Amino acid sequence: MTMTPVRNMTPRRPGAAGTTGRGNSDFTALAQRVQSLGLMRRRYGYYWTKLIGLPLAVVATIVAFILIGDTWWQLITAVVFGILFAQVAFLGHDAAHRQIFVSGKANDWASLVIGNLFVGMSYGWWRHKHTRHHANPNKQGADPDIELPVIAVTPDRVERVRNPMLKWVMSHQGWFFFPILPLEGLSLHASSVRRVLARDRVERRWAEIVFLGVRLIGFVVLAFLVLSPGSPSPSSVCSWGVFGFYMGITFAPNHKGMAVVPHETKLDFLHRQVLTSRNVRGSRLLDIAMGGLNFQIEHHLFPSMPRPHLRQASRIVAAYCRERGVPYTSVSLWRSYAAVVRYINRVGLGERDPFECPLVAQRRTQ
Repeated sequence: MTMTPVRNMTPRRPGAAGTTGRGNSDFTALAQRVQSLGLMRRRYGYYWTKLIGLPLAVVATIVAFILIGDTWWQLITAVVFGILFAQVAFLGHDAAHRQIFVSGKANDWASLVIGNLFVGMSYGWWRHKHTRHHANPNKQGADPDIELPVIAVTPDRVERVRNPMLKWVMSHQGWFFFPILPLEGLSLHASSVRRVLARDRVERRWAEIVFLGVRLIGFVVLAFLVLSPGSPSPSSVCSWGVFGFYMGITFAPNHKGMAVVPHETKLDFLHRQVLTSRNVRGSRLLDIAMGGLNFQIEHHLFPSMPRPHLRQASRIVAAYCRERGVPYTSVSLWRSYAAVVRYINRVGLGERDPFECPLVAQRRTQ
């Protein structure tokens, strides 16, 4: 099924769903349909398999790392570590969205242990940032995910830059986007450490500090014990790079190149989540590789829906949106990357609102 991208849709007349309170009742009807099909029920067998299997895979890779010893073959284990940590991070993401357990406290502790101890990323820092993103995806001044330090995803970000070198980088940012993704892993670790050591109030600060310390310091110590001097660096860099690149290529297709909503514009929940999100079509293997985040529209509409139900939900949501004339974007993986690169290139060159939402344009003219 091929869906039409947001930018090619003609907006509905004033008073249609999306510009009035009817949009909220539209979502209520959709939610009731999804609930009646049992798509919000827990999947304990699925998640316990991952909760046991992924940590065991990490432990097995650590054992392999020790047994292999001081050799360049360790670059292979570094790649495996990077992939495993990304898969574990997806599991932590599910727990943070209350997909695994009924108890909020159980989900919080699962996310904290998974994120801090296994991935080396502060759960508290990520939760604060991610909650703001879900509330206002792609909304200027509200979504932290569109305020990136180097890559500009909104025209006003380019206009604020005064440094000539950074300006030049942004004007060519489509070429640099994928090459700089490996640095994302290091950035996530650094942001996490700054968060837990900050003077601001941090919930469960000492638990976060202990888990992060064991993960980050422990792996460095292990590398120096197993490898000869000079060898740990390439292995660590490779692991961080694979993890960062994997996370980057998973999250980039979700919202980049979709409608950017001006700060003063208000949209109902259904349109706010659907218009700013993009699904990536593919097989069940892609579902595993992307941690279910290829169904970004359904995830944003139903954040606590267990990952195994997203594929079935996508068919229901797509049909529902089609019935009501709500633009629903679903493309192949490669087309999603092409759209991202094309979009950030056009933004970097100073083009205003290259992918403006039609409903936003309609609201401006009223």
